[in-house]
Amino acid sequence: MNPHYKDYSQFLAEHFEGKVQKLSIDTGMGCPNRDGTLGTGGCIYCNNQAFSPDWQKRALGVAEQIARGKAFFAGKYPNMRYLAYFQSYTSTHAPVETLMAMYREALSQPGVVGLIIGTRPDCMPDALLDALKTLDKPVIIEYGAESSHNDTLRLINRCHTWEQTVETVARTAAAGFPVGVHLILGLPGEDFSKMATTVRRVNDLPVSTVKFHQLQILKGTPLAGIYQSLDIQQYSPEEYADLCARLLLELRRDIAIERFVAQAPPEMLISPRWGLKNYQFGALLNKAVEKLRNENK
Repeated sequence: MNPHYKDYSQFLAEHFEGKVQKLSIDTGMGCPNRDGTLGTGGCIYCNNQAFSPDWQKRALGVAEQIARGKAFFAGKYPNMRYLAYFQSYTSTHAPVETLMAMYREALSQPGVVGLIIGTRPDCMPDALLDALKTLDKPVIIEYGAESSHNDTLRLINRCHTWEQTVETVARTAAAGFPVGVHLILGLPGEDFSKMATTVRRVNDLPVSTVKFHQLQILKGTPLAGIYQSLDIQQYSPEEYADLCARLLLELRRDIAIERFVAQAPPEMLISPRWGLKNYQFGALLNKAVEKLRNENK
């Protein structure tokens, strides 16, 4: 438990008994801003291989991906229970019947106690929300919002608006599901003022969790070829910790924070190459928060 903010383990403890671990599942569904539904090319920063665990293979079925994930953790945590995390690309970009078959397959695996579905705010029809209500285990839904500024969303080729995020989060919460949003810090043209505005706008939404991470410039992405010509702040670890600390002071205290940093494989990463472990960044963040709070006394 962190003294400075509500962490994700506190949120999970409110919904599940005992220790639970997310198992990432790649269904290969793609995204509407890649396949021509809304656009092509995808988000300018996105390379999904950056967050696909080694044991996760798209060619495998849902059950086998879960089995491999459980084997990865079983040696160290034999009594662990699991959340099937539909993570890569847009995990609702398919017909409702296809989606529900995959979700039910995941929930039928031994030790799986719930679902986390990662998707976009323009890919959650009411028909799917209604179908998800029929499942007999908890479902958490996370939306990639990234920013509340439509000029930024256009620049990064998200192909959705902040207004769509607001509307979909409201519908999802009204349907009874805990909602999370993902935000990227340091997007082109965004200074502290713009990022703080996004956090304050998130405060106005019925969200339970937020996932922050720094903008990473990855090989094989459109951003890799143009980032030097864009207005992008290159943060040191200490500067980024200070940024997160200041944003924490803006965030509603009941919103749990899942993470502050992303960890792309070093061979894929152009910038920032910090080389920090999570606990090392956590120490920097706690120090920055304590400094700010002492200054504000």
